[in-house]
Amino acid sequence: MRFLLPIFCLLVQTAAAQIDSLHFLGEYDVPYNAPFHGTTIGGLSGIDYDAARKVYYLISDDRSDVNPARFYTAAITISHKGILGIRFTNVTTFLQANGQPYPNAKQDPAHTPDPEALRYNPRLDRMAWSSEGERIVTPGKVVLEDPAVTLITRGGKYVDTMKLPDQLQMRQTPEGPRQNGVFEGVAFADGGRSLYVSVEEPLYQDGPRAGLKDTTTWTRIIKFDLKTRKPVEQYAWKLGPVARPPQPAGAFMINGIPDIMSLGDGKLLLLERSFSSGHMACTIKVFIADVSKASDVSTINSLQATPPKNPVKSRLLLNMDKLGRYVDNIEGVTYGPTLKNGHKTLLFVADNNFNPLQKTQFFLFEVFP
Repeated sequence: MRFLLPIFCLLVQTAAAQIDSLHFLGEYDVPYNAPFHGTTIGGLSGIDYDAARKVYYLISDDRSDVNPARFYTAAITISHKGILGIRFTNVTTFLQANGQPYPNAKQDPAHTPDPEALRYNPRLDRMAWSSEGERIVTPGKVVLEDPAVTLITRGGKYVDTMKLPDQLQMRQTPEGPRQNGVFEGVAFADGGRSLYVSVEEPLYQDGPRAGLKDTTTWTRIIKFDLKTRKPVEQYAWKLGPVARPPQPAGAFMINGIPDIMSLGDGKLLLLERSFSSGHMACTIKVFIADVSKASDVSTINSLQATPPKNPVKSRLLLNMDKLGRYVDNIEGVTYGPTLKNGHKTLLFVADNNFNPLQKTQFFLFEVFP
């Protein structure tokens, strides 16, 4: 999600991975508006690691405004001492089914993407990326573009699009997804045969957005069958409240899911990201979520009217507020290489929204099983 606020307000795993705790190893910041191959690096909203090629794929949430919608390839050198360097090696443009780059909102608002998440499936040698679509309903202007999860080659060529559940289709009435609060997390699972997609904020019919004291704010995680491209189940996730009161009172605030990652055996690493106007930092919480015993809510139209019998169970793994350092708009997470001591690593990336007051941060953690 891009925070469209005035500057003054902006301050594929196959086996279950055991994660007991995370140890912070280091941070690396990419300079603001760093150029690369005729593009501007920014808005990095998702990250995934290709272990065979030892590279990372990073999606930009640029809606073809600065440059055509795209993802980057990067080499990131890490050790037990932290992140030693990041070197961008390639940029790839997303292509539509007609083979052309995606338009921006001035060219064709009904077909402008809002890229957010990207995952690589080594079993199929395919990628999946998500777009939040668009919902503008104002007097004299209506733009309705469904969110999407699209399969592509590593070269950016269109392969197919996942079939949307009815609840996730954009509507002019206050039903379905909210603007800029839809598909933010994507995760391949079950040996690459399934695809989980998280919805950042509650659908209109599922209840209100997160508030400062909410305990009934529900959003959804959707499971797709990759072979049929169809949704098979949905699970309910209870969002926590917004971490800080906005300044001034009544200004913009949000809590939602910016990314998910498969841990195997029905478990997901799930992020919550809370932001409030008047505060520069975000509150990032990292959970281990277990969907294996959650009830299927795909036939429930309103989670507010019919709360789930068995929502997704979870364990809080980390609150980044406890790091004692500035943490910006974290939107992506992936496994990295294994350290010499045999421990896995986790790498997080922050989306700077192409804003000079924000940072493109990378955070590295050691995983203790």
